[in-house]
Amino acid sequence: MELFDLHCDTLLLLADKREDFITNDNQFSLKECSDFTRMCQTLAVFIPDDVRGAAAEEYFDRYYYYFKYLTKCENAPAEQALKASDIAKINAKGKCALFLSVENGAALAGDLSRVAYLKKCGIKIMTITWNGPNELASGHDDDDMGFTEFGRKAVAELEKSKIVVDVSHMNDKGFDELCTFAKRPFIASHSNLRSVCSHRRNLTEPQFAEIVKRGGLVGVNLVAPILDDEEKGTREAVLRHVYRMLELGGEDVIACGSDFDGAAICGMSIDPAFDTTAKFASLSEYLSKEGVSDTVLRKMFFDNALSFFTRME
Repeated sequence: MELFDLHCDTLLLLADKREDFITNDNQFSLKECSDFTRMCQTLAVFIPDDVRGAAAEEYFDRYYYYFKYLTKCENAPAEQALKASDIAKINAKGKCALFLSVENGAALAGDLSRVAYLKKCGIKIMTITWNGPNELASGHDDDDMGFTEFGRKAVAELEKSKIVVDVSHMNDKGFDELCTFAKRPFIASHSNLRSVCSHRRNLTEPQFAEIVKRGGLVGVNLVAPILDDEEKGTREAVLRHVYRMLELGGEDVIACGSDFDGAAICGMSIDPAFDTTAKFASLSEYLSKEGVSDTVLRKMFFDNALSFFTRME
C-alpha cells in the first residue's frame, strides 16, 4: 500500500491527549505503518478563527513543539521530511514521512517576518484561511472579503520561501483575486468539486481547471458533507468526484486530502469504510474495480504529490 495525504488535523488531538502516533483513538494512526511501502502524511497545525495575534503565535508553537517531541522520541515510527527527497529515505527505514503544514494564515499574526520562522520549522504548506476572515483574506463565512494588502504581501513572501499556498476553505472572491497575483502553483489540499457536491467548501469547475492549468494539486476530501449533498459520504461519492476531476483534465493534479480527525473536531463524519490510513489506501482497490486505471491511481495516491513538491523545491 502507499499513500501521500495532504491534510489531517490529528496533531491537535495527539497533543491535547498527550498521545503518540500509535493510537487506537484517531483516524490517522501509525499502528498499520508496516503495511505501507510508501507513506507520507501531512500534519496540520490548525489555528481556530478566534485565535489571533500573540495568542496565535503561542498556539502554533504549542503544537509544533509537541510535533518535534513525537518525532524525536526514541524509536519514533515517523520522521519529519523537510524536502520531497527525504520521503524515500525515511520510508526506507520503515518509517512514515511527515510533512508539516499550517491551516489558517492567522499563524502569521499579521507579521511577515513570521514566514521565515515557519520556513525554519519546516512548514511545507499554508492554508490561507479557515472558515472566517483573518489578516490575509477570508473563508466562506465572508463571501465579500478578498485579500488584504497584508495578505498579498504574505502570499509573495510564502512563494519566495517555497511554502505552498493552499486555497482550501478560501471564498470565491479570494480565489479569483489570488489568480491575478500568484506567481507559483497553488493547491487545494482537502477540497472536492462543487458540481458533484454543492458544499461551499468545494471548488467550482473553473477553479479546478485553474489549478490544473497552473500545475497544482487537489486533494480529495473524505468528509461526508463535502462528498455528497445527502451527507452519506460513501465510496461511490468518492468515485464521482474522481471521475469528474479526470474528465476536467486532472490526471496529474488529483491527490489525497483525507481531512482525518478534522471531521471529528468539527462534528462531521467520515465513512467507516475508509476512516483510517490503511482503509483510505485500500480505497484504490475499489476505484480500480470501477475502471480507474492503475496509472491514475498511482498518481492520485502518491506520485502527483511527490512530483509537485519535487518541482516546487
